[in-house]
Amino acid sequence: MATNLAIDDRLVEEAKNLGKHRTKKGAVTEALQEYIQKRKQSEIFNIFNTIEYDRGYDYKKQRAVK
Repeated sequence: MATNLAIDDRLVEEAKNLGKHRTKKGAVTEALQEYIQKRKQSEIFNIFNTIEYDRGYDYKKQRAVK
């Protein structure tokens, strides 16, 4: 999908240099992938302490059963 965006050239060049990308497309693609990954990871924090578990569950006993 071809897209025209007005992106700050200094930011793109810095991203290219830091990521050792040859092209603007490579730098922008990796930046978007990292952005998406970071957002997905941050969503995980929202479920912490929301899952109830059985305090009486003995995982060591379950491991011993074969």
